[in-house]
Amino acid sequence: MSKHPTPLQPYGSQDFDVELSNSSDNPHFNDILETNLKRRGLLKGGLGLAVAAGLFASPLAQARELALGAAANRRRPPGTALGFQAVPVGRADTIVVPEGYRVDTILKWGEPILGDYPPYLDGGLNTGAEQEQQIGMNHDGMHYFPLRPGTAGNIMGLLVMNHEYIEQAALHPEGQVIVGGSRLEDDVRKEIAAHGVSVTQIGRQANRWGIMRSRYNRRITGATPMRLSGPAAGHAKLRTAYSPDGTRTRGTLNNCAHGVTPWGTYLTCEENWAGYFVNRDAQRPREHARYGVATVNSRYRWDTVEPRFNASSVGASALDDYRNEPNGFGWIVEIDPFDPSSTPVKRTALGRFAHEGVVFADPVAGQPLALYSGDDARNEYIYKFVTRDVWTPSVSNGSILDDGTLYVAKFHDDGTGEWIALDFNDPAFQAACQDAGVVFDSQGDVLLNTRLAADVVGATRMDRPEWGAIDPVSGAVYFTLTNNSNRGPGDVDEANPRGPNPYGHIIRFTEFDGAPDALGFDWDIFCLAGTATDSLGPDGQPLNDDNIFASPDGLWFQPNGLLWIQTDMSGGQLNNGPFGNNAMLACNTRTGEIKRFLVGPPGCEVTGVVATPDQRTLFVNIQHPGDSGNSNWPDGGDRRPRSATVVVTKVDQGIVGT
Repeated sequence: MSKHPTPLQPYGSQDFDVELSNSSDNPHFNDILETNLKRRGLLKGGLGLAVAAGLFASPLAQARELALGAAANRRRPPGTALGFQAVPVGRADTIVVPEGYRVDTILKWGEPILGDYPPYLDGGLNTGAEQEQQIGMNHDGMHYFPLRPGTAGNIMGLLVMNHEYIEQAALHPEGQVIVGGSRLEDDVRKEIAAHGVSVTQIGRQANRWGIMRSRYNRRITGATPMRLSGPAAGHAKLRTAYSPDGTRTRGTLNNCAHGVTPWGTYLTCEENWAGYFVNRDAQRPREHARYGVATVNSRYRWDTVEPRFNASSVGASALDDYRNEPNGFGWIVEIDPFDPSSTPVKRTALGRFAHEGVVFADPVAGQPLALYSGDDARNEYIYKFVTRDVWTPSVSNGSILDDGTLYVAKFHDDGTGEWIALDFNDPAFQAACQDAGVVFDSQGDVLLNTRLAADVVGATRMDRPEWGAIDPVSGAVYFTLTNNSNRGPGDVDEANPRGPNPYGHIIRFTEFDGAPDALGFDWDIFCLAGTATDSLGPDGQPLNDDNIFASPDGLWFQPNGLLWIQTDMSGGQLNNGPFGNNAMLACNTRTGEIKRFLVGPPGCEVTGVVATPDQRTLFVNIQHPGDSGNSNWPDGGDRRPRSATVVVTKVDQGIVGT
């Protein structure tokens, strides 16, 4: 039984990742997949008969894949071998890794990193001011930036990480407390401070990593001043009492996955931010309704203390209240980790939605940059942004992200797809808007309503697009599609074997001719997650005891080509199913081999992974251990569970995973 106080709304039952607000009738990806598989007859007689090297690929996709594969094989030997024995599924209250590996824990929630360095106090006894100087809660995406060139960069660097949300039961002595209809002021300050991003200098000494007191150490929270840039900056729908000209906002919230720019800055992505606000007006504007801004109470009731979280029309105009405050969220935020005095910038040209993360295609001098992002909610979309200007090493900076074209993906049933421009000045886009009876006043308006724009052009609804990753050899783009329980059992037939889709899958696509600004792509299904009797691995075989998994979420390619897959199961699938606790698996995408590498403690999500440049140290984040009340990781005893970063190294000092 949990020794932790239960808040008014148990945090273990909250599932913010599946908020559903897409009521369009656009084709669903599962419908396209059904047609695609039926046409090729791959599932006739059962899922296990679909065995092909280019799993589910169209003939055109197979030809392109062979060409890309031949070129890749000329560049390096096939595949990175998985040189470890798979760990079994399990539910132990610890971190389990293969024999020959070592695990250490650093950067626990509440560890002091700056200012007065106030120590963490178990029992939720820290103040809001202290939390502003400590590591935030619920670690997620992260990146390691070396501070020194060469080998020194492998033992000292900046670890920059997101903090997605908070658990009130662990954060306060008595969970959420409401007095006279209002939250306690310092409790709200503490919760806002536990969100955002931590920048921490870490170093290794005597094979142990730890926090270093450094001028680089920084907390960026839900209250940090930020600048808006790009086409939406200054739009009337961004003007508030805080920013009458619509170019500024405060804070970043629900930071899930991330990205890293070619010029060495960090991108943090605002995911399910809408529920932090409430709009009690009789009618919400579309930029609130389509994203799910609450109508009764905000998620944490911050609006009872902080007026900016009340998006109702309470003043004479938008300059007298915060009706437009939610419109300052849902963006990708650029942070310079090497300049603690810099102001984070929300890059509006990249679109506004529930960004899970963002990944860049390999930059090529003299060509535009391409970056990809998924909208993590059921039935939402996958996007690509292509810069207007070309990439110029040592010259290009964040401003290159302020001009370009945002595209949304449409998957066709022949194994190809197209990128449709969400461009106010594009005649085709204007024609689609006219047909749909939708009016935008500018490109800024399009971006403020990115989801609606994607609805209008008929983009393909996906099963919760989450993390993306790009193969460092072939350039293929991978996305996890975590799950979707909204498909009914009546949809099941020989060609569409799962309805609903509780397990999720991983999709892969390759741009035509490998061009970043291509308007078309080939796609296939890389892996169907699930049990040994209801799955299909990239090798064309069902998954087995060494690698069954469900609800794929985190995704990252190690520089040597090893693909890491992290899971985010919840509810009965996590607590009672055959998969055990959430885990991280390694995959050789060339051979299709997958092995379970790490299993986390009960209730946690395994999310966020990055390595030092020499690939001999792996950092992995463990989020919300004890979410179901049955963990005291990492401190043990009767202490409250804490999100933390684990450091995985090989005992023989070798490259992790090989």
